[in-house]
This record gives sequence, C-alpha cells and structure tokens, in this order.
Amino acid sequence: MKSNTKISKQLERKNNPELVKTIVAAKKKKNWKEVASMISCPRSKRKDFNLEEINEKVKAGEKIIVPGKILSQGDLDKKIKIIALGFSEKAKEKILKSKSEISNILEEIKSNPEMKGLRMLR
Repeated sequence: MKSNTKISKQLERKNNPELVKTIVAAKKKKNWKEVASMISCPRSKRKDFNLEEINEKVKAGEKIIVPGKILSQGDLDKKIKIIALGFSEKAKEKILKSKSEISNILEEIKSNPEMKGLRMLR
C-alpha cells in the first residue's frame, strides 16, 4: 500500500475534480486507504471490469468495490451492490435491470466510513 505522501503526489496530476474529492476522502479514512492508493495511480493501471467478470466472481447479495470502471460486456444475473469510480451507460442499464444497486465510491465513503460488509475486486 502507498503512503499518504505518495498518494498526494499522484493526486497533483489529477484534473477530474470528482476523482480528486474521492481520493482525498478515501485517503482520510483508514479502512479506505487501499482504495485511495488504487484509484490515485495512472488510469492505465486501473482495473476495469466487465459485467461477466463480476457475475463470475461475486455471490448474490454481496457488496463490492471496483476501483475502476464497470463495462457492459456480459450480463448480471445476481442481485448485488456495485460501488465503482464509473459506469458505462449500457452497464448502468443492465445492472439496474437485474435489480442490483449502483453507487459511486465517494457516496459510499460518506455513508459507510468503516467499509463494513464491502469486498474489493482486484
């Protein structure tokens, strides 16, 4: 895991204000620091997930964090909650059609600062 100094240095290169807010909020919470270190890295190193990958790796009823973007390839046949940096439009439609929930990381940090009941996909 990265130090707060390393995360801050990488944060200086970020131009997206929403991403900056998310990294700062995650960095301040001890349990969210690993998420902050993963989303502060260059975009090319972030892991994006297709719905088919998520469907294979996740059990019904789970809450997962994806430190990247959710893409629409495949389908979701389980009711889960997905917390991610971003969602493609088609992925949002498919997730909501499967009666699952979506949330962004910043909202989740505010509502669940202890990161209880969440699992991170890597």
